Amino acid sequence: MTRNLPARPHLDHLRRQAKTLLSSLERGDEEAVRTLLEHLPAAKAMTASQVRSAGFRLADAQSAIARQTGFASWPQLARHVEQLRALEGTWSFERLEVEGGTVPAASLTASRILIDGDRFRTESPEATYEGTFNIDVEADPHEIDIAFVEGPEAGNTNRGIFRLEGDRLHICLDMNGAARPRAFRTTAGSGHAFETLTRDSRERPENVRGGSPEAVAWSPSPEAISHDGFELADSATLRRLQGEWSAVQVVRDGQALPAKMLAGGSRSMSGNELKIAFGGQVMVHALVRIEEGPEPMAVDYLELGGCGGKVQKGILKWMDDGPCFCMAPAGEPRPSEFESKAGSGRTLSRWRPRT
Repeated sequence: MTRNLPARPHLDHLRRQAKTLLSSLERGDEEAVRTLLEHLPAAKAMTASQVRSAGFRLADAQSAIARQTGFASWPQLARHVEQLRALEGTWSFERLEVEGGTVPAASLTASRILIDGDRFRTESPEATYEGTFNIDVEADPHEIDIAFVEGPEAGNTNRGIFRLEGDRLHICLDMNGAARPRAFRTTAGSGHAFETLTRDSRERPENVRGGSPEAVAWSPSPEAISHDGFELADSATLRRLQGEWSAVQVVRDGQALPAKMLAGGSRSMSGNELKIAFGGQVMVHALVRIEEGPEPMAVDYLELGGCGGKVQKGILKWMDDGPCFCMAPAGEPRPSEFESKAGSGRTLSRWRPRT
């Protein structure tokens, strides 16, 4: 989908643009004549003099504007922009399914998506994503391409389909840059995510800029987050945690992650830098500090993602040659037991070496 629209396009602005084009044409403006010669089929075989004297009307100017911006007609451009406006607002996650597994509802309550025109920001406790998107409302089902500009997925594009039903939005995306889904469902190994969103507000959200193309690397500057107390300190436990691990069990706020989702979970350690991902999405990016001693050992995460600078406190023990963690939410006291009860906000996780 190739489009040449301004940021946050508005139909009133495009109408004024067409009227300006027509007025300029009536004055004999060379740029206006060139626009019609290049983009209006009825003017293709004309000379510049013939275009000036042809008596083109507003509908012709609108058609030229539509084609100049990548649409076959003004009605198609109008449907596109009207759909973008209909998507604006603040959205909460009602349901999220990844590769056939449903994410526990408690994991979604603190996340939301803000849309302004063709710009978006996704906010969650784990990370903040910003970017732009493009839609094709002529396709059935409607198509959407999401370009991530800032956040863990910066530089990546997800292709998908969407359906808007009043204040409920359904989106099914491929997360790996592969083929676009054709149905609103996921299966194990598909690489697809299917989310249902509920609109909280139709108001235009503030400060949704879509990110900065220059900020494609997702790593906060040293000036932004102090690493004091989280400098790399070699230890036997830290060495043992290095490399890649697969998820055995994840329970968050009392809800266990389905087995199908566990299969797409990974934990990687390099030095004391940690990344945890599910379905290719980085959910945790942190520096790790460990206080060795009798089990359970104390472990702290300095978050580098969407809640950058906050510290999570937890405990660690070894089970069947793999680590088991129980982490409290940022700012909460350190757990004393390896359990995640509903309402606690804690995350209990077990891992095994990736083979």
